[in-house]
Amino acid sequence: MTDERSLSAAEPAGLQPTTGLQIGLLVPPSLTPVLGSEVTASLCDALMQQYPGVRWELTLVEDRLVEPPTDTLDLLEAARSRVLEEGWDLAVVLTDLPLKEGRRPVLTQLSPLHSVGLVAVPALGARHVRQKTQDTTVQVVGQLLGYDGGDLEAQQNLARNARQLSTDLEDRPQDNAVQFTARVLTGNVRLLLGMIRANRPWAFVARLSRALVVAAATGVLTLVASDLWLLALAYGPLRLGSLAVMAVVAVSATLILGGGLWERPRRRAQREQVTLFNLATAATVTIGVLVFYLALFILSLLGAFLLVDEKVLAGVVGHPVNALDYVKLSWLTASLATVGGALGAGLEDEDVVRAAAYTRSNN
Repeated sequence: MTDERSLSAAEPAGLQPTTGLQIGLLVPPSLTPVLGSEVTASLCDALMQQYPGVRWELTLVEDRLVEPPTDTLDLLEAARSRVLEEGWDLAVVLTDLPLKEGRRPVLTQLSPLHSVGLVAVPALGARHVRQKTQDTTVQVVGQLLGYDGGDLEAQQNLARNARQLSTDLEDRPQDNAVQFTARVLTGNVRLLLGMIRANRPWAFVARLSRALVVAAATGVLTLVASDLWLLALAYGPLRLGSLAVMAVVAVSATLILGGGLWERPRRRAQREQVTLFNLATAATVTIGVLVFYLALFILSLLGAFLLVDEKVLAGVVGHPVNALDYVKLSWLTASLATVGGALGAGLEDEDVVRAAAYTRSNN
């Protein structure tokens, strides 16, 4: 059972007109009396004051989305489903359920890739709930659009992202999947970069503890194998580079496919939004894995200098060795350890992978 109310806030004079950004505000029935009937109007006014470069269109929907007991991912994916059904650009869920990162309670959780933010209203306390909810919701909307400061450049960046998010590509029925993806990519470069940055891909793999442990163990085991020394020093940069690319692709594909991170459009009108989501997901995971690979390379290099004696290495390979040989050994070790990380990623619970890819929390 849902109740929908819509309100639009026009831009003030002096600003260039822009397509309205449609936001769904999802509120459970238990919070409606607390927030009051004017919550949509006050939020529109607050958004216009904070981010004046956008014409905001808010739709209030009274809906719990999922029945407790539930978790953040269930709320997130239910909200994402509602975004696609309604054709919104963003959604903010004001929930009466606690949000947690592990065992730690948090105030908000964001998924820039899903274009959804969650706000735990009980975490705001018992006083001035309406004002705190409004302020937090405005902040969440800004974060979803890549707003990172109070200067003019940050405001302009938010307005550009909002304009790209709210503007649909021209529908060309003759486009194949590759052509359509290319058009989405070229037409939404700034927005895509903002979504990726907001999702903090460099912290992605750090949330997958099991993958890290397996990769570290693989690296230690391979470093002390004399056969690996012979292979590493025999390989040239092209082969070592190819192995590195294959390792990164293997981990990325394992995480995306194994974690169910790929989205399919339910109807033709959703193709652009879903394609943008998939591009941002693939980029987030790949960047995270590259950071993971770089960390493994540095650890492997340190381990090589500590564990592999220069004279022993020279005796095995049959010629004097130098620092470049240690770099080649570490390069191959990092590639093999990353493949081990792919196996560890496959052991992770699907919900853990999805949470690592999609959510970021704020106290």
